[in-house]
Amino acid sequence: MDCKEPESMDELIYFSRRTLEPKGKAMAWAYKQECPKCKKALMGKPVEKGKIKIRATEYVCPACGYAKPKLEHEKELVMCIKYMCPKCDHEGVGTTGYPMKTYQGVKARVVQCEACGEKIAITKKMKDPKKKGAVDDD
Repeated sequence: MDCKEPESMDELIYFSRRTLEPKGKAMAWAYKQECPKCKKALMGKPVEKGKIKIRATEYVCPACGYAKPKLEHEKELVMCIKYMCPKCDHEGVGTTGYPMKTYQGVKARVVQCEACGEKIAITKKMKDPKKKGAVDDD
């Protein structure tokens, strides 16, 4: 998969720009896929009354109306992550699957630094990975 930077948000399903502690940064995106049936448009969430349905359970082709279940469609997507490693300052690009996996107790998309092997996690917004041996004081 070619991980060129996106030119427009219209061609993306997901985009995020994050800072990684202590000194890294990451930009992550996932492109929409072409409709497998008509190959004329990009699959996206359904539009109702001019607004995108946020919690949709399927992706729909705006040209032919072909619908695909959300989980099945997202398994095929590829996430591109352009990063500056917080450990070694190496800048690189990596890919991972779109569905989130659990990493250090938090849902995240993880890519490994090409230079030092450090795992770089793009977590759900406002979630911090748990430290080993840490105890929550709730």
